[in-house]
Amino acid sequence: MNQLPVVKLQEIAKELADSGQRVKVLWQEPGSLAFVARGREYRSEFHINGSDEVTYMIKGTMNLHYRTPEGKEEIAVIPEGSTNWMPPGVPHSPRFPPDAFALIVERQRHAGEIDKFHWYCQKCDNFLHEETFVVSDYRADPVSQAYKRFFENEDARTCKKCGTVMPNALAQAAKKS
Repeated sequence: MNQLPVVKLQEIAKELADSGQRVKVLWQEPGSLAFVARGREYRSEFHINGSDEVTYMIKGTMNLHYRTPEGKEEIAVIPEGSTNWMPPGVPHSPRFPPDAFALIVERQRHAGEIDKFHWYCQKCDNFLHEETFVVSDYRADPVSQAYKRFFENEDARTCKKCGTVMPNALAQAAKKS
């Protein structure tokens, strides 16, 4: 490497807003992965991965939903200009609007390491479904892939305990745009 990367976060946020893309990978090296994410109005799953994560809110406020070791859902509010550290293995769901942007720094995945995405019933909190990915390249946007597979499968969105069917948030978001 001849030159160290310098990233202008506001320019990256504008690029994402103008393009409609959700994620821009800034770098992806064995010890470090950094990307800017644009909010998803339909985010509802809990992501579980084996890396520490640092979040810095570039613009807007994030409601970071997470599950305690006892399974209770809590929310950490991260306002614009603030940062958060999360230990590995914590189920988390970063929820922020499409006009908000976050810088995420974590470790690149080890070969064969699995990321998990969990959904819970919105009515009774029963576990609904799990999607898994081996994330060898974060530019493949595993979150969007997990959402597509989950929301296209009505059986996965149907609670086996109370019968509630989670609405297809991707279809609803497409209607709004």
